[in-house]
Amino acid sequence: MAYYLTRQPLDSSVYVIAIGKAATSMALGAHDILGEQITRGLVITKHGYGFPALPSSAPFTVIEAGHPTPDENSLKAGKTLLEFIDATPQDATLLFLISGGASALVEVLPEGVTLDDLEKINQWLLGSGYPIANINAVRKAVSCIKGGRLAKRLESRKTLQLLISDVQGDDPATIGSGLLVADELSTAIIKSLTLPDWLNDIVEKPQPMPVKGDKCFANIQTEIIAHAADARNGAAAKAKELGYRVFLHDEFIAGDVAKAANYILEEISKNPPGLHVWSSEVTVQLPEYTGQGGRCQHLALMFAQEIKDQDDILLLAAGTDGTDGPGDDAGAIVDGGTIGRGIDNSLDDIQGRISVTEGRDAVSDVQYCLESANSGEFLGVSGDLVNTGVTGTNVTDLILGLKTAVHR
Repeated sequence: MAYYLTRQPLDSSVYVIAIGKAATSMALGAHDILGEQITRGLVITKHGYGFPALPSSAPFTVIEAGHPTPDENSLKAGKTLLEFIDATPQDATLLFLISGGASALVEVLPEGVTLDDLEKINQWLLGSGYPIANINAVRKAVSCIKGGRLAKRLESRKTLQLLISDVQGDDPATIGSGLLVADELSTAIIKSLTLPDWLNDIVEKPQPMPVKGDKCFANIQTEIIAHAADARNGAAAKAKELGYRVFLHDEFIAGDVAKAANYILEEISKNPPGLHVWSSEVTVQLPEYTGQGGRCQHLALMFAQEIKDQDDILLLAAGTDGTDGPGDDAGAIVDGGTIGRGIDNSLDDIQGRISVTEGRDAVSDVQYCLESANSGEFLGVSGDLVNTGVTGTNVTDLILGLKTAVHR
């Protein structure tokens, strides 16, 4: 943040709009550099993510909204965002600070589409098993501000957009669903998807997204200031400092969670002892009714099944923002004893809550937790959940796989 704002100083009054899971820390960073040059600011972040606290003297309005499912505050944030832009003088500079999570946190819907519709859309998307690119394409299609549509509202005001990337490939059009970036792929993606009829009706309601070269983008400068490689490199550097042999993987682990778990285990198993580092965003096919946990916990429990009773492999899967799914845990760290601990540490006590039928063997109990998207409950009992609190950043998920020299 400091590098970009000092390298290209803004020479007029600045109006700051920060949206995403890292919005508060980004706004604080801007305030540290720009100080009284900031005339007014708007921060839109996830419930409980108003940390670190902005100084009481800072001219910011903070709205906390729903994630991963939008809520009433997401629509309130969208209305406030438009009003904020409309009230900004034409000769002022807009500084947008965007990080992952913006897609759910702020929304303006077309006429006739309700919050209930939006919640239904997002629940369907989260359970669809589609990769994030397809999910974001649908989110853009049903929105009046995503896919570059918000750029039209700026009316050519000078704008600097600083992004923290939480997506594979760091495409600005994908980060936060591309509020200020032309989209060249979503229309084609939508046509390739099989959507329910009710959703097809909704995606046709908003105005078309502006195309690359549209004059609405002429005064918008975009810079990516952090991405997944920063987290990978930081983890690798620390591991080397601690004396570990490190395998730093550039490939992004995405797609089906079961295939991802198998791939990770194969890579760790075939190599000498050391620490493997990946970035990741796997997809999980959700049942109609879900339990506790997110994609990192699901991946971790699935992996724990595969290394049951092994004593030379451990895996950490966690969200860099400090949460995994709708809960408060960042993810989990599992080893060959995870399954045994979960069973020994009163798996019987949670059976009533997860509706495991009497007589199922241990493996079936674990499998039921996976089938019901309830991995977090099992990992809580096994003592393997990781809780970091809010981190102030969001550069997708981090996977650390450790193979030790011990194997019996």
